[in-house]
Amino acid sequence: MNTNLRRAATAVVATALGATALAACGGSGDKADGSKTATPSKTVTLVSHDSFAASPAVLKEFTKETGYTVKVLAGGDAGAAVNQAILSKGHPQGDVFFGVDNTLLSRALDNDLFTPYEAKGLDQVPAALQLDKDKHRVTPIDSGDVCVNYDRKYFDAHKLAVPATFDDLIKPEYKNLLVTENSATSSPGLAFQLGTIAKYGDGGTSQGGASGGGWQDYWKKLKANGVEVVDGWEQAYNDRFSGSAGGKGKGDKPLVVSYASSPPAEVLGVKPQPAQGPTGVATGTCFRQIEFAGLLKGGKNDAGGKALLDFLLSKTFQQDMPLQMFVNPARQDAALPAEFTKYGVKIDTPPTVAPDEIAKNRDQWVKTWSSLVLK
Repeated sequence: MNTNLRRAATAVVATALGATALAACGGSGDKADGSKTATPSKTVTLVSHDSFAASPAVLKEFTKETGYTVKVLAGGDAGAAVNQAILSKGHPQGDVFFGVDNTLLSRALDNDLFTPYEAKGLDQVPAALQLDKDKHRVTPIDSGDVCVNYDRKYFDAHKLAVPATFDDLIKPEYKNLLVTENSATSSPGLAFQLGTIAKYGDGGTSQGGASGGGWQDYWKKLKANGVEVVDGWEQAYNDRFSGSAGGKGKGDKPLVVSYASSPPAEVLGVKPQPAQGPTGVATGTCFRQIEFAGLLKGGKNDAGGKALLDFLLSKTFQQDMPLQMFVNPARQDAALPAEFTKYGVKIDTPPTVAPDEIAKNRDQWVKTWSSLVLK
């Protein structure tokens, strides 16, 4: 999921609790023999993507409840953050990783990044989100639907119907209007590719779309229709998308791969609230994404990491998350804010690809996509 929507929110590189508070780790005490022993750290480090965000009051509540202060290390888009976690395997940058999703989950699990831990509150998480429920190496935190978003103002001004489906995006009237993220470096970019695989099939097996030759043929046509590819969500949405408030509308692409829950980000703080948000969602272009957190193996603060995982799944954090990262909470008993339900779009049955199919084919799919689209 973050705008995401989970991603329209500005990244929190170090939490608003303050840099001085983050330094409050370490120290020593005296053993009976007069030697020194390290005092357990009261800082817990969360490694994540650039779009992690939480209310300062919520993070202060965590500190009040547990005594731990959160330090957040942002590492680019989710794909880049996962790659960095793999490179630092065994000597992680922090204690908990947040932001690995179902498109990249097998890569993280195959690299043995996480120590199993069954977080409190899992009984409130639907079984469909618990993709590692037997081993508890990761904990589901949120879900979101990756979809094409559109800038209403552009389409109104040009008297152009908004696209609704994957098929629409390859029509001549939408030439040079779409920006998407790189499948090799971005989880929303990979999710969008997987959406086309779910729709058109792999190889020559088409599921009744315009391509007629599987997802590869579809992407050839999308490239011919002028799709732009950038490294990550922040660049696509805030720099290139014309409907982004975060980018002050300076981009020239009225179509962007983002989330079904991105539109609420564009109305936050707007008074009076509009009847309709300035951006919309092409509901026939979606793919369901589930985000997880896990206790990093080799982290220096296991106790703090477990406390943080429990907190990420608590109602306090889960109910704060929708308007911070613009994703759906994993807990089924978490209440959604009015802005989220009014301006966001609920996708009941988005296309999906089974996790074992993703695990088996992801690397080759991305390699093929790169050769078709980036060269």
